Amino acid sequence: MGGQACVLYGAAEYSRDLDLAVLATDDGLPRLADALRALDAKVIAVPAFEARYLERGHAVHFSVPDSAGAPLRVDIMSRMRGVAPFADLWARRTSITLPDTQRSVPVTVELLALEDLVSAKKTQRDKDWPMIRRLVDASYASARDDEVSPEQARFWLSELRTPEFLREVVTGFPQLALESTRSAVIATIQRGDIGEALAAEQASEMAADRIYWTPLRQELEALQHARRM
Repeated sequence: MGGQACVLYGAAEYSRDLDLAVLATDDGLPRLADALRALDAKVIAVPAFEARYLERGHAVHFSVPDSAGAPLRVDIMSRMRGVAPFADLWARRTSITLPDTQRSVPVTVELLALEDLVSAKKTQRDKDWPMIRRLVDASYASARDDEVSPEQARFWLSELRTPEFLREVVTGFPQLALESTRSAVIATIQRGDIGEALAAEQASEMAADRIYWTPLRQELEALQHARRM
């Protein structure tokens, strides 16, 4: 998930960090810990790499040294606001195959499905919202001339953030558009201010994310204080 997934979906050119969604189980986490130790990865900041923190929704941050350059930051999470449970994420994941130049064999990479990645990106950080737009724009631009399923059209209607593209989908799928309760779609149908509707939508999601993170941030501050004692 995160920036690397956006790169692989064609919505970004580069990302230094690696974000991973994992299932926090008693057998899985020790195996992941072994893999991280093999990379000389160290936990930075708080919390510790423990299932109880992952299950609460915290991210655990690692730094992986690189003798050839800056260290790689790896962030691991198990739960995210507005995102389905891990079992659902895994069931509808996107699998892609990439060449491994060091071993001369292909490697399979599992990505969050596009709809789940978009949901995960709806945070209080300003930088995530242009990425959401690019992700959904890339999905639309690559498939707009193909035979489009109702599910695909509903996804575009619910997530497109470029007014021109949203108008095209509303025009192309008028019945599905009429079924939508999204304010930006309604504004498009009624020839209202789409930009204003999109801004309000973003503000609402950012506010919800701040509320979600308030108790988690307080818990992190308490952990930081306890560590300094």
